[in-house]
Amino acid sequence: MGDEGLDLDGYLDFAVETAYEAGRLTLGYFGAGVEAELKEDDTPVTVADREAERLIRARISARYPGHAVVGEEYGEEGNVDGSHRWIVDPIDGTKSFVRGVPLYGVLIGLEIEGTCEVGAAYFPALDEMVYAASGRGCFLNGRRRRVAGTQRLERSIVSFTDAASFEEHGREEAWRRIREATYYRVGWSDAYGHALVATGRLELMLDPVMNPWDCGPFPALLGEAGGYFGDWSGRETIYAGEALSTTRTLLPEVLRLLEDR
Repeated sequence: MGDEGLDLDGYLDFAVETAYEAGRLTLGYFGAGVEAELKEDDTPVTVADREAERLIRARISARYPGHAVVGEEYGEEGNVDGSHRWIVDPIDGTKSFVRGVPLYGVLIGLEIEGTCEVGAAYFPALDEMVYAASGRGCFLNGRRRRVAGTQRLERSIVSFTDAASFEEHGREEAWRRIREATYYRVGWSDAYGHALVATGRLELMLDPVMNPWDCGPFPALLGEAGGYFGDWSGRETIYAGEALSTTRTLLPEVLRLLEDR
């Protein structure tokens, strides 16, 4: 495309290639007994997290030197007042990663003028790449995917990351209402749960606590799959400190159940 700012196809190809390269790097450490350090917030980090984020940042800097980057391990850098910002989590699900559980992912999203337009989520140990860009559709390993067509919440599967997090963040009552209203509750956690909603494999994913770098690809993925990604009040944002993925059909009932009352 003539306008670099509108080159969504180029950005998407780059995001997919970069997530794949970073993911393959992490596999060199996966299941190899890598040691984890604890950060100030009591979450783990490994050499694989740091090396993968450095790889991603180096690729962005070389290809798009005028773009900003924000990532979990190294913060924000680049043109913070510019129109383009990459949002990066080199390993989402580090707790799973260090235990040899394959449900971890590399997340890359691109904001353009404050809107998340491009996303790639790669799950290296599963070799699943979920990717989307505005107006292009959502894909899993090259096949177009959409959210589930389930019409009733009572026949829906809901996933979560940490069962204790709802009470810790004052959302236990909302979580109880969701549990009682759904068919099956399973901990397919972290980014993988949101990717499962985008690809039609479950109907609802809830996180009562969420950082922006945990969310980068999902507005594009869910939006292009015909679903919703945002906060528990119906705002499509990655900056609310919480996250919800679901289908447009189920969204009104889900929001009603999550409402503080």
